[in-house]
Amino acid sequence: MSAAPVAERLRERLSLALRDPEFVRLGPALQINLTLRIDGSDLALVFENGCFGFGNARALPSIRLSAPASAWIKVLQNPPPPTFHSFTALDLVNPEFSVDADPLVLAQARPVLERLIERVVQAPQIALVAPSRRLSQIEGRWAQINVRGTAYDIFVESAGQGVPVVFLHTAGADSRQFQAQLSDIALAERFRMIGPDLPFHGRSMPPATWDGGDYKLDLTTYREWCAAILKDVVGEPAIVVGGSMGAAMALVLAAEHPDLLRGIVAVEPPLRSKGRRNPFQHHAAVHGSLHNASYVRGLMSPQSPESYRRRAAWIYSQGAPGIYGGDLAFYSDEFDGAVIAAKIDAETTPVALLSGDYDYSATPADGRTLAGLIPGAYFEEMRGLGHFPMCENPDLFREYLLSALDHVLLRTPAKR
Repeated sequence: MSAAPVAERLRERLSLALRDPEFVRLGPALQINLTLRIDGSDLALVFENGCFGFGNARALPSIRLSAPASAWIKVLQNPPPPTFHSFTALDLVNPEFSVDADPLVLAQARPVLERLIERVVQAPQIALVAPSRRLSQIEGRWAQINVRGTAYDIFVESAGQGVPVVFLHTAGADSRQFQAQLSDIALAERFRMIGPDLPFHGRSMPPATWDGGDYKLDLTTYREWCAAILKDVVGEPAIVVGGSMGAAMALVLAAEHPDLLRGIVAVEPPLRSKGRRNPFQHHAAVHGSLHNASYVRGLMSPQSPESYRRRAAWIYSQGAPGIYGGDLAFYSDEFDGAVIAAKIDAETTPVALLSGDYDYSATPADGRTLAGLIPGAYFEEMRGLGHFPMCENPDLFREYLLSALDHVLLRTPAKR
């Protein structure tokens, strides 16, 4: 298809999105010219006063998003294939698209650009009948762990009884990501579920001895935090279910602390998740809450219900300055899945790996590679899910999680 009809189809989609009410919140005081280039044909947009309009304004910063018509057609598919579904995917990982902009202007505009492409994209929402949930069954309490002479007061949510399951949240987030699982009545009948907020995250404050300096998470500190939680808060071997950064740590624990585990479920496990660090995640000229929420919003599936996706991103809008980027020092810079996988014995510590097909940070290819490096590991690609399946579409994720937990339970050695 030539550029002209593709541009017309794109213009039709845009016309329905330009005055989306969310733009007012996402782009306070933002003024930009945006050009969408389809081969040699341009669609010109201007953003000001909280909304987009067709045309250009003089003397405003400019951003150009370019791709051949064949690539834009994929964006317009229903649903679009992975990496064609969000602005951040087009910008960071899709080789058919290029972005021409001043990096600072792009960071300031990212929230509205992410929402614009989100509105342009059309995809059938995968919404299942929700299981019975009861938020009031979740109990919160404070616990203290001690690591290398430092005392950390952490907030821990729990629900249910039975086999202990510990949920480890993603980088820059907290245990609210697992609210749907913790409130699941049927899950609570089988499992004693525990969701800690790591130090510096969510409701867990920095330690009293913190000097206020730069936060940068490393493997050793993270591992020791989690080992202390398993020993002193859980008190018995547990199944660790970790998402993203938490999935990486679940693999580390399986390799280095198998005595503390019944097994692991690594949700969106990375092999080497390069490229997630961004200097504008913590920058004086960029609204960190808006930027970081949009930066992760593009990792979700367009088929997950919009209300769930918005709430999943909301958690990232509330992270303390520098914590998300500081976590990525471990996740994106330090963790090497191939090195860790070689140390895991899945015969004594059962391993399940789950990867959403829309996740471009920890891809299904990563999950398959890791499974191949861990003989006996269980792997499943989750169709229609992205990087935050536990909260972007918990009802669809539920059956994948149950299959993974059953794999671990069936293979847990009797000595456990």
